[in-house]
Amino acid sequence: MSTVLETIDKGTLYLEKRGIADARRNMQLLVAHRLNCTRTQLYVQFDRPLTETELQPLREDLKQRGEGIPIQHLLGTVEFLRLTFKTDARALIPRPETEELAEWLLGIDLAETRTVLDMGCGSGVLGLSLAANRPAWQVSLADVSPEALELAGENAASLELSNISLCVSDLFAAIPDTFDGIVANLPYVPETERPTLSREVRHDPALALFGGPDGLAILQQFIPTAFSHLAPGGWLALEIGHQQAAPVTAMLERAGFTGIGVKTDLSGIARFPFARKPI
Repeated sequence: MSTVLETIDKGTLYLEKRGIADARRNMQLLVAHRLNCTRTQLYVQFDRPLTETELQPLREDLKQRGEGIPIQHLLGTVEFLRLTFKTDARALIPRPETEELAEWLLGIDLAETRTVLDMGCGSGVLGLSLAANRPAWQVSLADVSPEALELAGENAASLELSNISLCVSDLFAAIPDTFDGIVANLPYVPETERPTLSREVRHDPALALFGGPDGLAILQQFIPTAFSHLAPGGWLALEIGHQQAAPVTAMLERAGFTGIGVKTDLSGIARFPFARKPI
């Protein structure tokens, strides 16, 4: 029988040969998941032999990870702003940049905010994190995908949030309301980049990734309508792709937004436009 440490070492080599980045961490996560413990807790049981009953499902996990199945799908959950969210193939795997956007919004003064819309919510990590950290806000989550919205509902139930509502909607087609704030991480990957995406990213729903030939098609539809669905003084916050800040800023100006700024992410990319509707 292999010990925990031997299993981690062998699995790491297997993943490295198959081009998996950060192979050792991936293997540690898979082992910890199957042993129902944390990565840190693995260190105190390195010499423990693993039974065949424990090894069999781990071998299948390892095979799937080597084939490019995302680690998040194999673990079934992801941490986002210190909250645990279910994640699977129904929605985009949450990205670190989206977590940066949520942290930034929670760190600025939005005291007048009462109602917020998370458009294109996917698994709900952005809107539900805002709702969890701002219980006085009423947060609406909308997505064109019923499957993604179902996942968001499961996450809302797990977090026991009562200040949220869910709506299947193609942008604003089913949403008549106005809001004090709108946040959106809409598909912005150019269709031309499809062949260059990693194996892991290709497991995300195409509907959640691609925004037309230049990645801006959905934003071009969304921004002018978002303006009309904001109360006077309301704010709009977006996540966009690299080299999209200038055209998105121009869209915001044409729609009538003021106070437009673009915050950079931790990699220095102009990632998060923020604007307001004039009072």
